[in-house]
Order: sequence, then structure tokens, then C-alpha cells
Amino acid sequence: MLRFMPVGDSMTIGSAGEHTWRYRLWRHLCATYGGPFTFVGPREALYDKTADAPVSYAYAVPDFPRAHLAGWGEGWGHMAPVIGEAVREHRPDVLLVSLGLIDLGFYTNAEQTEVNVRAFVAAARESNPRIRMVVLPVIPNVRAESDPPFAAQVALFNELLAKAVSDLDEPRSPLLLASPPATYDIRTDTYDGTHPNESGEHKIAAVFAGAMHQAWGWGGEYRGG
Repeated sequence: MLRFMPVGDSMTIGSAGEHTWRYRLWRHLCATYGGPFTFVGPREALYDKTADAPVSYAYAVPDFPRAHLAGWGEGWGHMAPVIGEAVREHRPDVLLVSLGLIDLGFYTNAEQTEVNVRAFVAAARESNPRIRMVVLPVIPNVRAESDPPFAAQVALFNELLAKAVSDLDEPRSPLLLASPPATYDIRTDTYDGTHPNESGEHKIAAVFAGAMHQAWGWGGEYRGG
């Protein structure tokens, strides 16, 4: 059985009442992947905005493998120290990673964040030398539209991320850089300028699905789910 672990920040964990892009990808793979698979990870909850904590299980559709390693307000710097244990314990074959916005917004600059990317990859491979990873760059967000210095940091980080992925890719442990959603628009694909709504969830799921289909022949073209 192929085991996927979604790793991310608030856009990946989602909040109470949402489907999440994890669900959209699961539906896509159910329809197109010709073998058994599941999602794994140490967490299952959604973020509850009222409680200000990840304590909700109120998924819009709860009947899917909800496991993940994602946290509201967490980034590469938070995940690098814990990914090794998560990989050892939950034995994913593939990490689906969407991180970086939180790092750049609150904790580290582009260069420091790229150091944490490399530490994350090294820790994951120490636990599983054959693990595969698909990494999504930082996608459009409202702060980048209104804060030019922040937008410059996002652009620089995405350049550094692409170089790191190229440097670290190896045959036994492939590392893919997913393309940002080509038509992603914060006015129509998010509910607050950052967090995906239904169409945004589909577009994020589609880029992960597309990367795996193009590189490894898994699944098919994304047609929604």
C-alpha cells in the first residue's frame, strides 16, 4: 500500500467545516490510482478558530483517511525537527509538503528558511533513505500583494527552494518541485486572501496530483474530486 503524508501549515490542516485539499487529492487518487493507498501521519484534527487550537474533527466530509502532519502557524522550522520521528513512526512512502509562508512571515528570512528545507529533507531521509517528496513553493497570498519587501522574500525563497530541490534530488529518493497553480487568484481561490476555499483546495490538490502523474505516472489528469 502506498502511504502519503501531507505536511503543511494552515492551508494544509484546514479549519472546522472545510473539506481541505487533502480530501480533494484523496478523491482524485481514488478515481485514478490503480492500487491501494492511504494518508498517514501523527495528527488528524482540523484547526478550531473559536478554540484557537487544532481540536476539531468537523470535516465537511469526514469519511476519508484524515491523517497528516500539519499545523496552523507552523513552517519548515517547526517541521524539520519532527519529520524524522514522524517518518519512522508512520512509514510514509511520499511526503506532500506545502510550507514556507509562515516561516517568511514570522520567523526566518528566505536564506534561513532554505537551510531548514535542507534540514527537513536530511531528517526525512535519515529515517527512510528511499522516501519521495513533492514540495509546493509559496503560492500567492494577500500579504505578498500589499507588502513589497515580503513579496521579494517570497520570490527569493521560491528561487532558493527550486535550487535546493535540484541539488537534493536523487534517484533513490526523488524530490519534486510542484508548479504553483497557474490560475490561482487570492480573490477567487481563498476566503481571506491566504486560506483556500473550495476552488483553491482543488487547485492545490491538482498541482500535487499533476507532479506525481508527470514524474512517476501515478494517477491521471486532475479533474476534480
